[in-house]
Parts: sequence; structure tokens; C-alpha cells
Amino acid sequence: MRNIRLTFAILLAALLLGGTAVQALPKKKKQDTEKGYRFTLFIAGTQDTVMYLGYYYAGATYAFDTARITPRGMFVFEDKETVLKPGLYFFTNPSGNYVEFAVYHEKLDFHFDTEEPGWQANMRVKGSEENELLFKFHQLNRSMFRTIDSASKSIVDSAAFLEFRARQMQILDNQKMDIINNNPDRLVSILMNATREPVVPVKDSLGNDLSVRERWNYLMDHYFDYTRLDDDAMIRTPDMIFHKRLTDYLDVNLKNAPAETIIEYVDKLIDRSMPAKENFRYLINTIANKYLQSNIMTYDAIYVHLVKRYIETGKCDWMSPTTIDENVKRANTWDNLLIGKPAPPLVMKDSQGQFHSLYNINSKYTLLIFWSPTCGHCKTVIPDLYKRYAKLKDKYGITAYAILSEPDDATRPKWHEFIEKNGLNWLNLDGGEANIDWHEVYDVITTPQIYLLDKDKKILAKKLGAESFEQIIEYLENQSK
Repeated sequence: MRNIRLTFAILLAALLLGGTAVQALPKKKKQDTEKGYRFTLFIAGTQDTVMYLGYYYAGATYAFDTARITPRGMFVFEDKETVLKPGLYFFTNPSGNYVEFAVYHEKLDFHFDTEEPGWQANMRVKGSEENELLFKFHQLNRSMFRTIDSASKSIVDSAAFLEFRARQMQILDNQKMDIINNNPDRLVSILMNATREPVVPVKDSLGNDLSVRERWNYLMDHYFDYTRLDDDAMIRTPDMIFHKRLTDYLDVNLKNAPAETIIEYVDKLIDRSMPAKENFRYLINTIANKYLQSNIMTYDAIYVHLVKRYIETGKCDWMSPTTIDENVKRANTWDNLLIGKPAPPLVMKDSQGQFHSLYNINSKYTLLIFWSPTCGHCKTVIPDLYKRYAKLKDKYGITAYAILSEPDDATRPKWHEFIEKNGLNWLNLDGGEANIDWHEVYDVITTPQIYLLDKDKKILAKKLGAESFEQIIEYLENQSK
């Protein structure tokens, strides 16, 4: 039973409350390799006959074991061969009630005892100091918020209540600090650390105001200071602790950043995770796939970099030889098509059978297009692109090199018809006979593929649409004034 989405709130949200400060991260322990687990769960007053055992993984939840109630009213989860990796696990019933517990460097023979209602509030555990600490923390948290809730009803003055609440929260922070300082190697401490935010200074050591850029640099340099990227327990935590933090890092903090900036910061992130095989694997797969699919024209350089730094060098030993070869081949192809690289030479026939070389075109800009009349998107984009090209070609010195991407007998008549119908009076090339296998060299998998080249045939832009072509031409011309 896998990939079961649970609709419950995350119990460890309480870890985010307060501003607990910790001086150092605990030492990382060796990963668990001992086979087998046995968890018994007794819930007094339960009406459930089935219980599931599950875990978190990168923002998702998965159930992997099922137990039916025994005649003595127990749920017994036992497997003598499976190795459970460190992280947060949970028991849940078909109704979605749940309680979390920690698996972290202990012999996995735990007994849990609780009652209805309120599994967590009434939970007791034997055989696990880690979980004794976890449930102690939750008890402290609940006690404090009961005190605050009671005060909200008895303290009429709002300012007085806010002052009381602030004092209670400080007490809770101090209790958290006691837990952390006294148990630095426990998973609870590690998770508390992981929810901390770096405090970004507004002034430098001399008292001068830091610029927005300087503050951003500080944030990025310290964003994961308190996250144990080198401990695989991180990957098995609720969304807010690791997965969402990573998502915000990439999609918010690094949104629209230059490719070289993203490369700098993802390298720091990935390199820190390398001692933890699963974290490393997850980061490589997630980040490489993100930029593999990006529509931002410069971001293919990030994918190329990741492949060459981590995959081609043999660091991703979980990948099959076929997967490695596919990634390396794609990265090598894309490496030759990066912004600023010279476009691979092309020589092919026009619609009248006469050969034309891309590099013999003498113009300030060359619009290189791969398209087909059978492509639904091309039918919309190409006529619009031509209109914009015709408007700008004489003004800015633009020549087009438009290639039929499906040069077969069935498509050629449609190609001629489309050219005539839409008045495509630019250089139309039949890709059927060429100096190279341009499908492979230019990675033409989908169409249209549109490049803008400079006078030396270096790639200025790619992944263009009709409107973005015009915008980039206007931008380049304005920049050159």
C-alpha cells in the first residue's frame, strides 16, 4: 500500500514556534543498517481493526505495512528483513487519525501505549529514549498552549495578554533549549535546528547599511546552516522541515537568478549532502530534472553543469549505465548549444533544390528555425513569427534560415502549400539532405525550435516564440545604442 496522501496537519509544526538559538549542530551518527523492526501499539478504547505504518519522504507520505488488531487488542508491525532508515514515521488508521514517532539509531523494538481520544496526548513508549524525548516535547508544548488558552479567557486587557503570552513563549523556548543542549544528538534536536531561519544582518561590522544584494547573499550563504544535509533523516521528515525549504530555496530565493548564480548555490547545497546518500540522490534528481525541463533559455547550462560535475564523474552510483549515458549524451549535445556558443554549421537545400550554408549568410542577425506544417503549435507560431520578422528584417539586418523538420514525401507537399498560403518569403530549407544529422546535433525533439544568432553565428537566444523574438531584437538594439 503506497503513496497514500494523508490529510492530517503536521504534528511537528510546533517546532517552528519561537526563536530557539542553538550554537552548534550535533555530530552525525553512522547510518543504520540493522535489519528488522517490531512495533507494538495498544490503543485503549479503539474501534479500529486495521492500522497502517508509514513514513515521510520529500514532502509525501507512504504507507508500507498493515496490521490487524489481535485478540488482545494490539497492533503488531513486524518485519525481520527490512531496514528502516532514520526519520519520522507514523501510525495511522483508515479515518486519518495518526501519531508520529522517531526512528533514529536505536534497536527497533518499541512498544506504544495510548488511549482514545487523543493518541498523542496520552502516548507512552517503552524501548526508545528517542521517542520518550519526542513525546515529552509534545507534552511541554501542549501544556504551555493550554496555559495560554486559559489566560486568553481570563485576561481581559489585550496588551496584558500579549505580554503574558510573550513570557510563556519565552519559557517554552527555554525548555526547547534545555532539550537541545541536553540531547544534541537526538532527532528532535536536529529537527528543531532545521526549522530555524538565519538572522540576516542589516549592517556590516563597521555599522554601515548592507545593500539588498549583500543581505540576499548572506541569506543564501546561511540558508541551510541549521539543516543536516549530511543526515538522511532529513529526507524522511514532514514537508515543512526539508522539502518545502528546498522548494522555497529554488523557486523563491533563486527565482530568475542568472544561471551562474544558481550553479554556485546548488553546488554548495549538493556538495554538503554527499555524505548522506539518499539526500544526495534526491537533490541531484530533483534539481537536475527541474532545469532539464526549464523553459528559461539560459538554464540548460545548469543541467549541463550538474551532469558533468556529478553524473559523468561517477558520483551518482545509483543510476544505471543506460541512464548515465542518456544524461551525458544530452548534456554534451546541449553544451554545444549554450548561449554564446557558435551554432553548429548547417548546409542544406532550399525548396528549389539549391544548397545554402548557414555560415555563408552575411547579416547582423540570423533567425534559425526548425518547424513543420504538421506541427499544431507551428501552425500558429510560424505565421506570427514571419510577420514580425518581415517588419524588422530590413530595419535591423535579419535573415532567416527556416528548416523543414519532417522532410518526408508525405510532409513536403503540405510544406509547400503552407509556405505559399502564408507568404513565407524567407529562406526555406528542406532538411532531408544536410551536412550533419541536425536532429541530433540541435536536439530537435519538439517543434518549433527557434534560435537567434549574431553576425558570427553565435547563439544569442533560443527557445523563442514569435513575441519573444521581437522583444529580444528590440532589447539588443536598444542596448547597443
